[in-house]
Amino acid sequence: MSGSSAGRQRPATISDVAREAGTGKTSISRYLNGEMSVLSADMRTRIAAAIERLDYQPNQMARGLKRGRNRLIGMLLADLTNPYSVEVLQGVEAACNALGYMPLICHAANEVEMERRFLQLLTTYRVEGVIVNALGVSEETLQPVGGGIPAVLVDRLVEGLAADMVGLDNIDAATRGTQHLLERGFTEIRFVVQPYEQVSSRRLREAAFHETLARFAGEVHGETVVLDLANDVSAERTLATLDRTIDTASDRLALFAANAPVALRLALHLNQRLGPRWTERVALLSVDDPEWAELAGVTAIRQPTYAIGYRAVEFLHERIEGGNAPARDCLLPGELIVRASTAR
Repeated sequence: MSGSSAGRQRPATISDVAREAGTGKTSISRYLNGEMSVLSADMRTRIAAAIERLDYQPNQMARGLKRGRNRLIGMLLADLTNPYSVEVLQGVEAACNALGYMPLICHAANEVEMERRFLQLLTTYRVEGVIVNALGVSEETLQPVGGGIPAVLVDRLVEGLAADMVGLDNIDAATRGTQHLLERGFTEIRFVVQPYEQVSSRRLREAAFHETLARFAGEVHGETVVLDLANDVSAERTLATLDRTIDTASDRLALFAANAPVALRLALHLNQRLGPRWTERVALLSVDDPEWAELAGVTAIRQPTYAIGYRAVEFLHERIEGGNAPARDCLLPGELIVRASTAR
């Protein structure tokens, strides 16, 4: 009598498949592991038919642990509410699916202590590697991971840690954005950024902004404005200062937002204070190109977020498989999308 899946109350096991195919579990294991050369054509046909009849689904976790592999990788995200993180995650998931990994996603909510706790937790799950896009993670914090577990950094470097990094070419992006504003004739420019001391990508963008302006000393006035989105009182104070600058500036002010969350806060504030035609008073350019930017006509530097996530998994896979080349920085170019907000 066939062990048909019809009416079966539990998932089929490897023992069920062996009985159905009239062979032993060793032959089934060899089939599942791709060792076809040691099985006769008749045996392969019988096993395939038994798997199909029983709708057998191999327990990949159990198989991986038996071989000392579980195919789990951890991903630590500083801010899952940031569209950038969501888009990078899409590339990560696609690469994991292609390479046979299962990602464990940890959201630190921009809390340094949460980052430490999640990294420690991931080691208890015996992940094969981690992808880190974090706020304040340090070399010391990554030590539990560094004990033989590969790590790939996304977007942000960790001082003192030799690890692969995949992200936007921040210097090129900030330079191109600043040059675009200069070419459009703006002479009053503010680079608006969240606190940037702990985040390498923000530091690089801020530095590139000033280095580009330095070539036009005396012709252009540029400043850095820190907008702390985690502190409402501080943020409102900063926006009030920007309002006074807008009102007193001799020329139309240009704001260069360091990322999408900053750009959104600025756009909402300007729309509320100046109305729907606020771009006639203030120009806005943003690193990141969220969907709302097109609706609002905001000029943006679009990051290759999907490619960043996909490449990060590929780098991690190479390390998991034994690659020991020196740490690499994979810097991908952004794309300048010009819209009405920076028109003169």
